Amino acid sequence: MRELVFAEAGGRPLRLDLHLPTTAPDAQSALLPVIVFVHGGGWRTGTRHEFGPDVDRAFERIADAGFAVASVEYRLSGEAVFPAQVDDVAAAVRWVATEGERVGLDPARVVLWGESAGAALAALAVLRADAATRAHPATRGVIDWYGPTDLPALGVDLGRLDDPDCAEGRWLGGTIAGSPEAAVAASAARQVAPAVAAGLALPPFLIAHGTADASVPPAQGALLAAELRRAGGEVQFDLVDGAGHRFVGESGSPAVDRDALFERALAFARRVLGGSPG
Repeated sequence: MRELVFAEAGGRPLRLDLHLPTTAPDAQSALLPVIVFVHGGGWRTGTRHEFGPDVDRAFERIADAGFAVASVEYRLSGEAVFPAQVDDVAAAVRWVATEGERVGLDPARVVLWGESAGAALAALAVLRADAATRAHPATRGVIDWYGPTDLPALGVDLGRLDDPDCAEGRWLGGTIAGSPEAAVAASAARQVAPAVAAGLALPPFLIAHGTADASVPPAQGALLAAELRRAGGEVQFDLVDGAGHRFVGESGSPAVDRDALFERALAFARRVLGGSPG
């Protein structure tokens, strides 16, 4: 199913593409566990049609494993600035949870899977302190592939605190240094404690980050993992030796086994959803 409208925002519809298994896992009437996928692209490029890393037939393979995949669009930074993108992703999860059953989706078994900028959005969507605007509590886990989690720290590490044209600056609608409150609000690692204080039960996280990632340094993944653990959350933090951004192999090193990382993510989704296809 393609071009399904899940919300209206900024005067236009927002759409998702639904990739379904050819057969239900147990019975014709069985409801399918759902992976909501959020694409990357620095919040300014990318589409819901792209998986990101070079994994052959990614959406089809997730569906072949017995999951439904809802690949969602969100407003890019040229159209709207933060927090519009988080609003859009949260709305997509709420649509799956409230409307998905009519198209065969299990409203109680949802995992968010994001890559790069999309991983930042996935994490933020479930960590909002305001229960009315966060992703639906049916979210049972988050797969965060090399997402930025602390914009002030990232700006320091990459030397672009005062750059309005960097991806983070365009997302915030200014510079990181000039938008301190927004930069903190857009940093998942800094939203864990407020969310827990507001009563959020943290879902399990799988965070995977390459040790050679120069675009989003692995310290970003480590920061989120540390905050989640400090708050008592369940975290699986995988450092991928020699991998750059999007798990590209480091120059001169063997190619990164993206298929193994992909299967590891599917195994995490099976485990946290419980009773999902194996």
